[in-house]
Amino acid sequence: MEFVIKISQFLLSLSLLIVLHELGHFIPAKLFKTKVEKFYLFFDVKYSLFKKKIGETVYGIGWLPLGGYVKIAGMIDESMDKEQMAQPPQPWEFRSKPAWQRLIIMLGGVTVNFILAYVIFVFVSFVYGDTDIKIDSLKGGYYIENPVLKEAGFKTGDKVLAINDEKLEKDSEIGQHIIGAEQITIERDGQQKTINLPENFLGQLSDEGSKNLFKYRYPFIVESIPDSSANKSADLIKGDVILSLNGKKLEYFDLFENELENLKGQTINAEILRGDEVIERSLTVNDKAKLNIFRLIDAKRFTELGYYDVIRREYSFGESWAAGGIKFKSTIVNYFSQLKAIFNPKTGAYKGLGGFKAIYDIFPDFWSWEAFWKLTAFLSIMLAVLNLLPIPALDGGHVMFLLYEMVSGRKPSEKFLERAQVVGFFILIALVLFANGNDIFKAITR
Repeated sequence: MEFVIKISQFLLSLSLLIVLHELGHFIPAKLFKTKVEKFYLFFDVKYSLFKKKIGETVYGIGWLPLGGYVKIAGMIDESMDKEQMAQPPQPWEFRSKPAWQRLIIMLGGVTVNFILAYVIFVFVSFVYGDTDIKIDSLKGGYYIENPVLKEAGFKTGDKVLAINDEKLEKDSEIGQHIIGAEQITIERDGQQKTINLPENFLGQLSDEGSKNLFKYRYPFIVESIPDSSANKSADLIKGDVILSLNGKKLEYFDLFENELENLKGQTINAEILRGDEVIERSLTVNDKAKLNIFRLIDAKRFTELGYYDVIRREYSFGESWAAGGIKFKSTIVNYFSQLKAIFNPKTGAYKGLGGFKAIYDIFPDFWSWEAFWKLTAFLSIMLAVLNLLPIPALDGGHVMFLLYEMVSGRKPSEKFLERAQVVGFFILIALVLFANGNDIFKAITR
């Protein structure tokens, strides 16, 4: 069931982005009276799942979900239709249109992607608002179990104060600033300390594979007790908070592992917080150093117990446009930081480059419209930025040659454009193979 939910979100988001991107090319092409021969969701290599001709355009769905396309008459694209290009130019063809019109057609896709992302961020702000955690309110700092963070010098209990001298106020800001971070200022035992990160920090994180960096520290709250547990009859109920074992106070769940190891195979006395009352219960630690009790993750209860303070901000419809703009700008800046790191071999960030599996993995295994729209907005920006890269066969490659034509007054020859398209196609294939190969390699090695 989890697979069905994740793949449904993945395909719905991808389909929406592809259709709207290609619509961004289609609409200006039609406005400038340019013939559009095909409009396809996914690629129809040798076969189409569906197709229907309306007017001069064939609309269809291909079987290969690697993207989509519009085939514009008289344009050198991935179809490499040399037969058409060998004929005299016709008034309705792309190549016959003024350079400024061709430029608008080529920029239409990424323009729609940027507008879509901004609009999504606006409505997400209006409907859901913002929920975050005050970073200085985190009781006990962060739980550090990631070996890369430990190797860098972080310890459980550290409080993150700043990244690259930029003071942090909200927990979500750590994820926004960790890309390109060179140093992190922390508080440990009341003292400030600066930890310098290695240049290949991102590469190390990718090699390690864990998505968990700075984790919250939670208390041990009882969710349920399985019938197989020796503590089934211990008179514990959902919501009970385990405060101590054999008189040793344990405020955080991460402290239980070591303590239970010392109590393996014993019957112990535990202090339990039930509501506002502290009671005692006898619990059994099995031979595997486990209580065999499922724990509850309850953000509201954690807040009530003082483990952190939640910041909740709601926006009016008018305020949402500014709030959405801030999210839009921040996402673009962060994504360019990621690209900069990826193209710098010293950072090792290229190891984290992923393909369709990596995109699939970012969707949650439960249905959340809030998460779906936020991820779709991010992917829309990602699609726009990648398409703007000056690689022949991408929109950015076409734009690069059009700008050259407009500045120099000379149009590159069709033979040159055909060869550039082939080179660009092979570059794209290499990138796709590398990214998806990375996914396969990580799946095998982990």
